[in-house]
Amino acid sequence: MRRYAEQATYYRDFRLSITQALGDQLASALADLEPAPLAEERLAELDDRPGVYQLYRNDEFVYVGKAEKSLPTRINKHLRKISGRRNITLPEMTFTCLYVAEDFSALAPEKLLIKHYKGRGKIPWNNNGFGNNDPGKRRDETVVKANHFDNLHPIDVDRVLTALPKGPVTLRKLLPLTAKEIPYTFRYLKKGYGDAYKAIVEVPQEPTISRLFETIAAALPEDWQIALLPGRAIMYPDNQRTYPSVWRYYRGEQVLDVEPEIEEAGEIPEEEEHDENDQG
Repeated sequence: MRRYAEQATYYRDFRLSITQALGDQLASALADLEPAPLAEERLAELDDRPGVYQLYRNDEFVYVGKAEKSLPTRINKHLRKISGRRNITLPEMTFTCLYVAEDFSALAPEKLLIKHYKGRGKIPWNNNGFGNNDPGKRRDETVVKANHFDNLHPIDVDRVLTALPKGPVTLRKLLPLTAKEIPYTFRYLKKGYGDAYKAIVEVPQEPTISRLFETIAAALPEDWQIALLPGRAIMYPDNQRTYPSVWRYYRGEQVLDVEPEIEEAGEIPEEEEHDENDQG
């Protein structure tokens, strides 16, 4: 009968992990870079090429992501998002990035980096909903968790808007301009609104977002409302409806502040990406 030694000294199993090696190399290359301010002038210096990037807040590494087509376009999306939130400012934020060849994107380089860093207790924003797009109307009744980015950094409605048309304008013309100017999702009904958007309003001189919402709501039919969720604003003909995590309603000439329902902290899954103008 063949007998085996407890442990051979001249052979052993070996598992080659190409993905781990790539993740380590990506992390090492990014670690050699000096973070730059998250500012439009710095993004303007980047080429429109795909790659991976990292965000830092007060020098703390908080997020890793990828751009399938254009690094500056993708990173600017985060700049815009952060600029419209409370409890955080752009001067706190910096970034680094690497151009990555398009044929490398199939290996999901950002997932290699996430796997590399998660074991080290880093990238908190990759686990708190920061990178999620507007999940669409179907998720408006979801209760926001306490540790979600949107709860920690709710939308800022005291921001002043400077690029809107002055004087009288129809809601039909004003709404898309408002959605473009506001630095977070403003989702509103785009089909089946009847004559609701024929109303003419006088746009205040450089209004705050809240003041503009008051103006719009006052011009809408009485069955409409604008509701503020922690991470977005929505506008539909449903003013008898309440949403669990809404903290303010604009109904006619009324502005109603309410206590939002917030769920205890827990795991936050990544949302499927939807068009920000999803009508549900």
